[in-house]
Amino acid sequence: MSVPKPPCVVDNGTGYTKMGFAGNYEPQFIVPSIISNVVEMKGQKKSDVQDLDFFIGEEAAIQRHNYTTEMPIRHGIVENWDNMEKYWQRCIYQYLRCDPEEHYMLLTEPPMNTPENRELTAEIIFETFNCPGLYIAVQAVLALCASLLTKTDAGGKNQGVTGTVIDSGDGVTHIIPVVEGYVIGSCIKHIPLAGRDVTNFVLQQLRDRGENFPPDDALNIAKKIKEQYCYVCPDLVKEYQKYDEDPTKFREFKGKNPKNNTEWSVDVGYERFLGPELFFSPEIYSSDWTVPLPDIVDNTIQACPIDTRRPLYNYITLSGGTTMFKNFTKRLERDIARKVKERHDFQAAKYPNMQLKKVETRVITHPFQRFAVWFGGSMLASQPEFLGYFHTRAQYAEEGPRIARHNQVFNQVN
Repeated sequence: MSVPKPPCVVDNGTGYTKMGFAGNYEPQFIVPSIISNVVEMKGQKKSDVQDLDFFIGEEAAIQRHNYTTEMPIRHGIVENWDNMEKYWQRCIYQYLRCDPEEHYMLLTEPPMNTPENRELTAEIIFETFNCPGLYIAVQAVLALCASLLTKTDAGGKNQGVTGTVIDSGDGVTHIIPVVEGYVIGSCIKHIPLAGRDVTNFVLQQLRDRGENFPPDDALNIAKKIKEQYCYVCPDLVKEYQKYDEDPTKFREFKGKNPKNNTEWSVDVGYERFLGPELFFSPEIYSSDWTVPLPDIVDNTIQACPIDTRRPLYNYITLSGGTTMFKNFTKRLERDIARKVKERHDFQAAKYPNMQLKKVETRVITHPFQRFAVWFGGSMLASQPEFLGYFHTRAQYAEEGPRIARHNQVFNQVN
Protein backbone atom coordinates (compact mmCIF):
# COMPACT_ATOMS: atom_id res chain seq x y z
CA MET A 1 0.00 0.00 0.00
CA SER A 2 1.46 3.35 -0.99
CA VAL A 3 1.54 6.10 1.60
CA PRO A 4 1.30 9.55 0.00
CA LYS A 5 2.28 11.50 3.11
CA PRO A 6 5.53 11.13 5.09
CA PRO A 7 5.46 9.19 8.38
CA CYS A 8 5.58 11.08 11.69
CA VAL A 9 8.66 10.39 13.80
CA VAL A 10 8.27 11.00 17.55
CA ASP A 11 11.13 10.31 19.95
CA ASN A 12 9.83 10.52 23.52
CA GLY A 13 12.70 11.06 25.94
CA THR A 14 12.73 11.55 29.69
CA GLY A 15 13.63 15.23 29.39
CA TYR A 16 12.60 16.24 25.88
CA THR A 17 10.46 14.93 23.03
CA LYS A 18 11.74 15.33 19.49
CA MET A 19 9.11 15.22 16.74
CA GLY A 20 8.87 15.86 13.04
CA PHE A 21 8.27 14.26 9.65
CA ALA A 22 10.40 11.56 8.04
CA GLY A 23 12.97 12.76 5.52
CA ASN A 24 13.99 15.89 7.44
CA TYR A 25 17.44 16.25 8.95
CA GLU A 26 16.30 17.95 12.15
CA PRO A 27 13.17 17.56 14.27
CA GLN A 28 10.60 20.29 13.69
CA PHE A 29 9.92 20.58 17.43
CA ILE A 30 11.89 19.78 20.59
CA VAL A 31 9.48 20.00 23.52
CA PRO A 32 10.02 19.27 27.25
CA SER A 33 8.36 15.99 28.24
CA ILE A 34 6.11 17.48 30.91
CA ILE A 35 2.35 17.92 31.20
CA SER A 36 0.20 20.02 33.54
CA ASN A 37 -3.35 18.98 34.44
CA VAL A 38 -6.10 20.63 36.45
CA VAL A 39 -6.19 19.47 40.06
CA GLU A 40 -9.54 17.82 40.79
CA MET A 41 -11.09 19.28 43.95
CA LYS A 42 -13.36 17.19 46.16
CA GLY A 43 -17.01 18.04 45.73
CA GLN A 44 -16.32 20.21 42.70
CA LYS A 45 -18.38 19.49 39.60
CA LYS A 46 -16.26 18.29 36.70
CA SER A 47 -16.29 20.58 33.67
CA ASP A 48 -17.44 19.24 30.31
CA VAL A 49 -14.14 20.24 28.72
CA GLN A 50 -11.84 19.39 31.65
CA ASP A 51 -10.33 16.50 29.71
CA LEU A 52 -9.02 19.04 27.19
CA ASP A 53 -7.77 21.49 29.82
CA PHE A 54 -4.09 20.62 29.99
CA PHE A 55 -0.77 21.90 28.67
CA ILE A 56 2.49 20.27 27.55
CA GLY A 57 6.05 21.43 26.99
CA GLU A 58 7.03 25.01 27.73
CA GLU A 59 3.39 25.93 28.36
CA ALA A 60 3.19 23.30 31.10
CA ALA A 61 6.23 24.81 32.84
CA ILE A 62 4.38 28.08 33.47
CA GLN A 63 3.07 28.28 37.03
CA ARG A 64 -0.73 28.20 36.96
CA HIS A 65 -3.25 28.17 39.79
CA ASN A 66 -4.88 24.76 40.40
CA TYR A 67 -2.58 22.97 37.91
CA THR A 68 -0.14 20.21 38.74
CA THR A 69 2.93 19.47 36.62
CA GLU A 70 3.94 15.85 35.98
CA MET A 71 6.42 13.90 33.88
CA PRO A 72 4.74 10.99 32.06
CA ILE A 73 8.14 9.34 31.38
CA ARG A 74 10.67 8.33 34.04
CA HIS A 75 14.06 6.89 33.07
CA GLY A 76 12.78 6.32 29.54
CA ILE A 77 9.75 4.26 30.62
CA VAL A 78 6.15 5.53 30.41
CA GLU A 79 4.66 5.66 33.92
CA ASN A 80 1.31 7.38 33.34
CA TRP A 81 -0.49 6.23 30.20
CA ASP A 82 -3.37 8.70 30.53
CA ASN A 83 -0.91 11.58 30.52
CA MET A 84 1.06 9.95 27.70
CA GLU A 85 -2.05 9.73 25.54
CA LYS A 86 -2.78 13.42 26.19
CA TYR A 87 0.83 14.27 25.42
CA TRP A 88 0.73 12.45 22.07
CA GLN A 89 -2.56 14.21 21.28
CA ARG A 90 -0.97 17.64 21.63
CA CYS A 91 2.14 16.51 19.76
CA ILE A 92 0.05 15.47 16.77
CA TYR A 93 -2.60 18.19 16.67
CA GLN A 94 -0.89 21.23 18.23
CA TYR A 95 2.70 20.86 17.04
CA LEU A 96 2.79 18.62 13.96
CA ARG A 97 -0.72 19.77 12.95
CA CYS A 98 -1.46 16.69 10.90
CA ASP A 99 -4.28 14.18 10.54
CA PRO A 100 -3.01 10.97 12.21
CA GLU A 101 -5.26 8.89 9.90
CA GLU A 102 -3.07 9.93 6.95
CA HIS A 103 0.41 9.35 8.41
CA TYR A 104 2.30 6.29 9.52
CA MET A 105 3.75 6.71 13.03
CA LEU A 106 7.28 5.78 14.13
CA LEU A 107 7.80 5.85 17.90
CA THR A 108 10.89 5.01 19.94
CA GLU A 109 11.38 2.92 23.05
CA PRO A 110 14.25 2.33 25.49
CA PRO A 111 16.13 -0.97 25.46
CA MET A 112 14.43 -3.86 27.28
CA ASN A 113 11.03 -2.18 27.18
CA THR A 114 8.30 -4.56 28.35
CA PRO A 115 5.93 -6.14 25.79
CA GLU A 116 2.97 -4.81 27.80
CA ASN A 117 4.16 -1.26 27.19
CA ARG A 118 4.41 -1.93 23.46
CA GLU A 119 0.85 -3.31 23.45
CA LEU A 120 -0.48 -0.25 25.28
CA THR A 121 1.28 1.98 22.77
CA ALA A 122 -0.31 0.08 19.88
CA GLU A 123 -3.76 0.39 21.47
CA ILE A 124 -3.48 4.16 21.79
CA ILE A 125 -2.03 4.72 18.32
CA PHE A 126 -4.53 2.51 16.49
CA GLU A 127 -7.68 2.97 18.56
CA THR A 128 -7.40 6.58 19.72
CA PHE A 129 -5.63 8.14 16.74
CA ASN A 130 -6.58 5.57 14.08
CA CYS A 131 -3.16 5.69 12.44
CA PRO A 132 -2.66 3.52 9.32
CA GLY A 133 0.66 2.08 10.53
CA LEU A 134 2.97 1.90 13.55
CA TYR A 135 6.61 0.98 14.08
CA ILE A 136 8.20 1.00 17.54
CA ALA A 137 11.97 1.22 17.17
CA VAL A 138 14.66 0.65 19.80
CA GLN A 139 16.46 3.93 20.42
CA ALA A 140 19.93 2.36 20.31
CA VAL A 141 19.40 0.87 16.85
CA LEU A 142 18.20 4.21 15.46
CA ALA A 143 21.17 6.03 17.03
CA LEU A 144 23.55 3.51 15.46
CA CYS A 145 21.85 3.90 12.08
CA ALA A 146 22.20 7.69 12.36
CA SER A 147 25.91 7.33 13.04
CA LEU A 148 26.44 4.90 10.14
CA LEU A 149 24.48 7.10 7.73
CA THR A 150 26.53 10.21 8.57
CA LYS A 151 30.00 8.76 9.21
CA THR A 152 32.72 10.67 7.38
CA ASP A 153 35.73 8.56 8.29
CA ALA A 154 36.77 5.67 6.07
CA GLY A 155 38.62 3.76 8.76
CA GLY A 156 37.17 0.59 10.19
CA LYS A 157 34.96 -1.69 8.13
CA ASN A 158 31.55 -2.16 9.63
CA GLN A 159 29.38 -5.04 8.47
CA GLY A 160 25.70 -4.25 8.86
CA VAL A 161 24.29 -2.36 11.82
CA THR A 162 26.90 -3.33 14.42
CA GLY A 163 28.38 -1.22 17.18
CA THR A 164 28.14 -0.09 20.78
CA VAL A 165 25.78 2.78 21.54
CA ILE A 166 26.27 5.07 24.54
CA ASP A 167 22.97 6.89 24.90
CA SER A 168 23.01 9.56 27.60
CA GLY A 169 20.07 11.91 27.86
CA ASP A 170 18.47 13.76 30.71
CA GLY A 171 17.36 10.89 32.92
CA VAL A 172 19.54 7.82 32.38
CA THR A 173 22.64 6.58 30.50
CA HIS A 174 22.50 3.27 28.62
CA ILE A 175 25.31 1.25 27.05
CA ILE A 176 23.79 -1.01 24.41
CA PRO A 177 25.68 -3.47 22.16
CA VAL A 178 24.00 -3.95 18.77
CA VAL A 179 25.08 -6.78 16.44
CA GLU A 180 23.61 -6.98 12.94
CA GLY A 181 20.64 -4.88 14.00
CA TYR A 182 19.86 -7.01 17.07
CA VAL A 183 20.28 -5.66 20.58
CA ILE A 184 22.12 -8.08 22.89
CA GLY A 185 19.68 -7.62 25.74
CA SER A 186 21.58 -9.65 28.34
CA CYS A 187 24.62 -7.35 28.03
CA ILE A 188 22.88 -3.99 28.32
CA LYS A 189 24.18 -1.85 31.17
CA HIS A 190 22.82 1.39 32.54
CA ILE A 191 24.32 4.12 34.71
CA PRO A 192 22.09 6.12 37.08
CA LEU A 193 23.94 9.30 36.04
CA ALA A 194 22.80 11.59 33.23
CA GLY A 195 22.31 15.23 32.29
CA ARG A 196 20.00 16.02 35.20
CA ASP A 197 22.59 14.78 37.69
CA VAL A 198 25.24 17.04 36.13
CA THR A 199 22.84 19.99 36.44
CA ASN A 200 22.11 19.18 40.10
CA PHE A 201 25.83 18.83 40.80
CA VAL A 202 26.60 22.24 39.26
CA LEU A 203 23.75 23.77 41.26
CA GLN A 204 25.05 22.23 44.48
CA GLN A 205 28.54 23.61 43.79
CA LEU A 206 27.13 27.11 43.34
CA ARG A 207 25.10 26.86 46.55
CA ASP A 208 28.02 25.50 48.58
CA ARG A 209 30.12 28.43 47.45
CA GLY A 210 27.42 30.89 48.51
CA GLU A 211 26.77 32.42 45.08
CA ASN A 212 23.94 34.93 44.90
CA PHE A 213 21.25 34.10 42.32
CA PRO A 214 17.41 33.94 42.26
CA PRO A 215 16.35 30.68 43.97
CA ASP A 216 13.23 30.41 41.79
CA ASP A 217 15.34 30.13 38.65
CA ALA A 218 18.20 28.13 40.20
CA LEU A 219 17.76 24.98 38.10
CA ASN A 220 17.65 26.90 34.81
CA ILE A 221 20.76 28.87 35.80
CA ALA A 222 22.68 25.66 36.55
CA LYS A 223 21.46 24.16 33.28
CA LYS A 224 22.65 27.16 31.25
CA ILE A 225 26.04 27.09 32.96
CA LYS A 226 26.32 23.38 32.19
CA GLU A 227 25.49 23.87 28.51
CA GLN A 228 27.63 26.97 27.95
CA TYR A 229 30.74 26.40 30.07
CA CYS A 230 31.23 22.74 31.03
CA TYR A 231 33.87 20.58 29.36
CA VAL A 232 35.77 17.35 30.00
CA CYS A 233 39.38 17.65 31.16
CA PRO A 234 42.14 15.06 30.51
CA ASP A 235 43.53 15.18 34.06
CA LEU A 236 41.59 16.38 37.11
CA VAL A 237 44.59 17.33 39.28
CA LYS A 238 46.31 19.32 36.51
CA GLU A 239 43.07 21.13 35.76
CA TYR A 240 42.78 22.22 39.40
CA GLN A 241 46.35 23.55 39.21
CA LYS A 242 45.58 25.54 36.05
CA TYR A 243 42.67 27.28 37.73
CA ASP A 244 44.66 28.00 40.89
CA GLU A 245 47.59 29.45 38.90
CA ASP A 246 45.46 31.49 36.49
CA PRO A 247 42.38 33.15 38.07
CA THR A 248 41.30 34.46 34.64
CA LYS A 249 39.99 30.98 33.87
CA PHE A 250 37.08 31.70 36.19
CA ARG A 251 34.13 33.01 34.20
CA GLU A 252 31.26 35.28 35.22
CA PHE A 253 27.69 34.37 34.39
CA LYS A 254 25.23 37.26 34.52
CA GLY A 255 21.46 37.52 34.43
CA LYS A 256 18.45 39.54 35.45
CA ASN A 257 15.70 38.57 37.87
CA PRO A 258 12.42 38.71 35.87
CA LYS A 259 10.39 39.52 38.99
CA ASN A 260 12.16 42.69 40.16
CA ASN A 261 14.58 43.35 37.25
CA THR A 262 17.61 43.28 39.56
CA GLU A 263 20.85 42.09 37.99
CA TRP A 264 22.88 39.24 39.47
CA SER A 265 26.11 37.45 38.62
CA VAL A 266 27.84 34.23 39.68
CA ASP A 267 31.43 33.04 39.28
CA VAL A 268 31.80 29.85 37.24
CA GLY A 269 34.86 27.96 38.44
CA TYR A 270 35.72 24.36 39.19
CA GLU A 271 32.24 23.13 38.23
CA ARG A 272 33.15 23.78 34.59
CA PHE A 273 35.18 20.57 34.51
CA LEU A 274 33.83 18.86 37.65
CA GLY A 275 30.30 18.55 36.21
CA PRO A 276 31.11 16.21 33.28
CA GLU A 277 33.73 14.49 35.45
CA LEU A 278 30.80 12.64 37.08
CA PHE A 279 30.99 10.09 34.25
CA PHE A 280 34.70 9.40 34.78
CA SER A 281 34.96 9.88 38.57
CA PRO A 282 31.42 9.24 39.87
CA GLU A 283 32.58 9.00 43.47
CA ILE A 284 32.72 12.82 43.65
CA TYR A 285 28.92 12.89 43.33
CA SER A 286 27.53 9.63 44.66
CA SER A 287 28.71 6.95 47.04
CA ASP A 288 26.13 4.50 45.67
CA TRP A 289 27.64 4.38 42.18
CA THR A 290 31.42 4.55 41.80
CA VAL A 291 32.15 2.70 38.54
CA PRO A 292 33.38 5.05 35.75
CA LEU A 293 31.70 5.06 32.34
CA PRO A 294 34.76 3.67 30.43
CA ASP A 295 34.86 0.65 32.77
CA ILE A 296 31.14 0.02 32.21
CA VAL A 297 31.60 0.18 28.42
CA ASP A 298 34.54 -2.23 28.62
CA ASN A 299 32.61 -4.64 30.86
CA THR A 300 29.59 -4.49 28.54
CA ILE A 301 31.61 -5.44 25.46
CA GLN A 302 33.50 -8.15 27.35
CA ALA A 303 30.16 -9.71 28.32
CA CYS A 304 29.21 -10.06 24.63
CA PRO A 305 30.06 -13.16 22.51
CA ILE A 306 33.76 -13.26 21.76
CA ASP A 307 33.36 -13.05 17.98
CA THR A 308 31.48 -9.74 18.25
CA ARG A 309 33.88 -7.87 20.53
CA ARG A 310 36.25 -6.45 17.90
CA PRO A 311 33.54 -4.70 15.86
CA LEU A 312 31.91 -3.49 19.08
CA TYR A 313 35.18 -1.89 20.24
CA ASN A 314 35.80 -0.58 16.74
CA TYR A 315 32.50 1.31 16.53
CA ILE A 316 31.42 3.00 19.76
CA THR A 317 28.95 5.75 18.91
CA LEU A 318 27.48 8.47 21.08
CA SER A 319 23.88 9.63 21.28
CA GLY A 320 22.08 12.23 23.38
CA GLY A 321 22.73 15.79 24.51
CA THR A 322 24.80 14.79 27.56
CA THR A 323 27.52 13.36 25.26
CA MET A 324 28.01 16.79 23.65
CA PHE A 325 30.52 18.09 26.23
CA LYS A 326 33.79 19.31 24.74
CA ASN A 327 36.53 16.61 24.73
CA PHE A 328 34.03 13.95 25.93
CA THR A 329 34.84 11.75 22.93
CA LYS A 330 38.64 12.01 23.33
CA ARG A 331 38.58 11.23 27.06
CA LEU A 332 36.24 8.27 26.62
CA GLU A 333 38.28 6.79 23.77
CA ARG A 334 41.54 7.25 25.71
CA ASP A 335 40.25 5.57 28.86
CA ILE A 336 38.66 2.63 27.02
CA ALA A 337 41.84 2.17 24.95
CA ARG A 338 43.86 2.04 28.19
CA LYS A 339 41.69 -0.78 29.52
CA VAL A 340 42.03 -2.69 26.24
CA LYS A 341 45.82 -2.17 26.18
CA GLU A 342 46.21 -3.40 29.77
CA ARG A 343 44.37 -6.59 28.86
CA HIS A 344 46.43 -7.03 25.67
CA ASP A 345 49.75 -6.50 27.50
CA PHE A 346 48.75 -9.01 30.19
CA GLN A 347 47.87 -11.66 27.59
CA ALA A 348 51.05 -10.93 25.60
CA ALA A 349 53.16 -11.41 28.74
CA LYS A 350 51.30 -14.60 29.69
CA TYR A 351 51.55 -16.11 26.19
CA PRO A 352 54.81 -14.73 24.70
CA ASN A 353 54.84 -17.14 21.76
CA MET A 354 51.34 -16.27 20.62
CA GLN A 355 50.91 -13.55 18.01
CA LEU A 356 48.07 -11.44 19.36
CA LYS A 357 46.33 -8.92 17.14
CA LYS A 358 45.63 -5.61 18.83
CA VAL A 359 42.03 -4.50 19.31
CA GLU A 360 41.31 -1.11 17.77
CA THR A 361 39.13 1.23 19.84
CA ARG A 362 37.21 4.04 18.18
CA VAL A 363 34.58 6.38 19.60
CA ILE A 364 32.53 7.90 16.80
CA THR A 365 31.01 11.36 16.82
CA HIS A 366 28.73 12.82 14.14
CA PRO A 367 26.84 16.07 13.41
CA PHE A 368 23.44 14.74 14.55
CA GLN A 369 24.64 13.41 17.89
CA ARG A 370 22.25 15.55 19.97
CA PHE A 371 19.14 14.03 18.36
CA ALA A 372 20.68 10.92 16.79
CA VAL A 373 17.69 8.72 17.67
CA TRP A 374 15.23 11.01 15.90
CA PHE A 375 17.52 11.47 12.89
CA GLY A 376 17.99 7.71 12.50
CA GLY A 377 14.22 7.20 12.62
CA SER A 378 13.67 10.00 10.10
CA MET A 379 16.14 8.56 7.61
CA LEU A 380 14.83 5.00 7.88
CA ALA A 381 11.14 5.94 7.74
CA SER A 382 11.79 8.02 4.61
CA GLN A 383 12.90 4.94 2.66
CA PRO A 384 10.00 3.39 0.73
CA GLU A 385 11.10 -0.20 1.41
CA PHE A 386 11.03 0.47 5.16
CA LEU A 387 7.25 1.07 5.09
CA GLY A 388 6.77 -2.67 4.69
CA TYR A 389 8.08 -3.14 8.23
CA PHE A 390 5.28 -1.09 9.83
CA HIS A 391 2.40 -2.82 11.61
CA THR A 392 -0.75 -1.81 9.74
CA ARG A 393 -4.22 -1.00 10.98
CA ALA A 394 -5.55 -4.10 9.18
CA GLN A 395 -3.09 -6.34 11.04
CA TYR A 396 -4.12 -4.74 14.32
CA ALA A 397 -7.81 -5.31 13.55
CA GLU A 398 -7.09 -8.98 12.80
CA GLU A 399 -4.59 -9.90 15.54
CA GLY A 400 -4.94 -7.21 18.20
CA PRO A 401 -2.21 -5.36 20.11
CA ARG A 402 0.04 -8.43 20.32
CA ILE A 403 1.42 -7.57 16.87
CA ALA A 404 3.50 -4.84 18.52
CA ARG A 405 5.35 -7.27 20.77
CA HIS A 406 8.05 -7.84 18.16
CA ASN A 407 9.42 -5.86 15.23
CA GLN A 408 11.07 -7.13 12.10
CA VAL A 409 14.63 -5.90 12.13
CA PHE A 410 15.56 -3.54 9.33
CA ASN A 411 19.27 -4.28 9.02
CA GLN A 412 20.26 -2.31 5.95
CA VAL A 413 21.98 1.05 5.89
CA ASN A 414 22.53 2.52 2.46
